[in-house]
Amino acid sequence: MMRRRRGMGIVGVAATTAVVAGTAGAVHHHQEQKYANQAAQQQAQQQAAYDQGVIEAQQAAAAQQAAAAPAEPAGIDMAQLKQLGDLHAAGVLTDEEFAAAKAKLLG
Repeated sequence: MMRRRRGMGIVGVAATTAVVAGTAGAVHHHQEQKYANQAAQQQAQQQAAYDQGVIEAQQAAAAQQAAAAPAEPAGIDMAQLKQLGDLHAAGVLTDEEFAAAKAKLLG
């Protein structure tokens, strides 16, 4: 008569070990993905904050340049004014005509 073993035997132990190892591997993989996603979200937030800072700095620099730029005289046509001076120097325009045309150009 054969004796019956008690317990799982070597095949049962191997199967249990495989299940435990597989479960541990799956849990480890899930945790790695979770931490990688958290790191990616944190990096995206930091990049967005950096980008916003760059945009604000560019806007501030542009506003400062616009405020510092000297305003050019509006409506003065230097070419016409030079032409009037040349005509006056050539004797084509009298002093009164030159003064009137110059006043008209300068407003």
